[in-house]
Amino acid sequence: MSIFRFLKIIFVIIKYRLDEFFKSKIILVIQLIFYPLRILQIKKLNRSVRLRLALETLGPIFVKFGQMLSTRRDLIPVDIADELAKLQDQVPPFNSSKAEGIIEESYGKPINSIFKKFSKEPIASASVAQVHFAELLNGQEVAVKILRPNIDKAVDKDIKLLRIFAWLLELIWSDGKRLRPQEVVEEFSNHTKSELNLLLEAAHCSHLGENFKDKKLLIVPEVYWDFCNEKVMVMERMYGTPISKVNELIKKRIDIPKLAKDGVEIFFTQVFRDGFFHADMHPGNIQVANDGRYIAMDFGIMGSLNDQDKYYLARNFAAFFKRDYHDVALAHIESGWVPQDTSINDFENAIRSVCEPIFEKPLKEISFGKLLIRLFQTSRQFNMEIQPQLTMLQKTLLNVEGLGRDLDPDLDLWKTAQPFLEDWLSEQYGPKSLFKSIKKEFPEWVNIAPKLPRLVHAYLKNENNMQYNVFENENKKIHNKIKKLQNFCKIISIFFGALIIIIIYNYFI
Repeated sequence: MSIFRFLKIIFVIIKYRLDEFFKSKIILVIQLIFYPLRILQIKKLNRSVRLRLALETLGPIFVKFGQMLSTRRDLIPVDIADELAKLQDQVPPFNSSKAEGIIEESYGKPINSIFKKFSKEPIASASVAQVHFAELLNGQEVAVKILRPNIDKAVDKDIKLLRIFAWLLELIWSDGKRLRPQEVVEEFSNHTKSELNLLLEAAHCSHLGENFKDKKLLIVPEVYWDFCNEKVMVMERMYGTPISKVNELIKKRIDIPKLAKDGVEIFFTQVFRDGFFHADMHPGNIQVANDGRYIAMDFGIMGSLNDQDKYYLARNFAAFFKRDYHDVALAHIESGWVPQDTSINDFENAIRSVCEPIFEKPLKEISFGKLLIRLFQTSRQFNMEIQPQLTMLQKTLLNVEGLGRDLDPDLDLWKTAQPFLEDWLSEQYGPKSLFKSIKKEFPEWVNIAPKLPRLVHAYLKNENNMQYNVFENENKKIHNKIKKLQNFCKIISIFFGALIIIIIYNYFI
């Protein structure tokens, strides 16, 4: 760790009066030590603006940390979260000769043997990478994403500093332990380091593209794997209009209300159908094709949900809009998000006190993202552990909501999402799901059935000789097969019962 970097951070803290965020005797001592530097302090700006400017001064990694922090509205005040949300990913690009040098080093050959054309001016520049347009030798137009030089070392140094500051916050700040700054830093570290491997990002892009291979609503660029490595990613060049340029979209006769609804559908499809979603869906990462379809960009940060998380999340939303706070509380406990010994009545009342005022507004004005924030804030009072996957979802939902309502202020998210959620719950946990399970397991049960007499005979024989340890492993196998057979019988019974019901319904009702 560079002592000069550390001193610069101290200087920035004093200049932007960040010491005012904390009340501690240790802070008073630091103020006395660096008292002469108070002459350089910025006086007139409010605390949230000063914090944003300080992070911008400290460089790309701290800017990215501020961006992530802006999504943690369950942890920080609203005014700070709103101001940090203004942090932009645009940073000065690095020299094009360095970009070409990185490409040649990673491929081990001259750039003109890889690309027929390579644009020296980057089309976009972010905190960890920048993008250039190029043309392959076969004439294919591509976008080339290149990691910043020595970005991994810079990230490691700054994360070490962030860990130190997080530890100090917990030590000197009264709210430090409650806000868990060390956990926040580790979350940031994991996300940032995943962005430093462009092979991983290429895999994310390919996976999302496979999920939306019909390209009806969302276009995902093709990855050119032969040209990808950890420092360079090459993908299909996309042509579209940034979604933030609404006037241009209108001129191109794009149906804006439909565009807003499609964005919500794409989000819920990613979350509930696929369990794999783009977790950085701000306007800078979304374009619109001339036919009104979405174009996804930048796949460095992706989120995933398992089947259990998807079920309880859908259940929470459905229960909330029915004002069934008991089921909201029960879902949190059953999912393991809060401890099993939590008083369900106390938890239910706490949720009701927070959520009931929301219904003072029309449904179309209710924010899903803010709803999740309120639920998580309340749950934290009942020792809910941080759920990284849900935090990423919350961030993405806020982005999607903001984007949708910027496009169409009258967008009713609940009206758009409700049919999707109800259909998904019915499909996953209704009769359709039962028949899918039967179809999936049926071949295995059919394979086991002819072996029943032999298995039963072997089982009974070995039951009479349990004193011989030689048969211990075999007995386990037989036990498992018997259990499978029992389950098979149960499923067959359910299958024929369901079949009878369907026949009765079709022919007599």
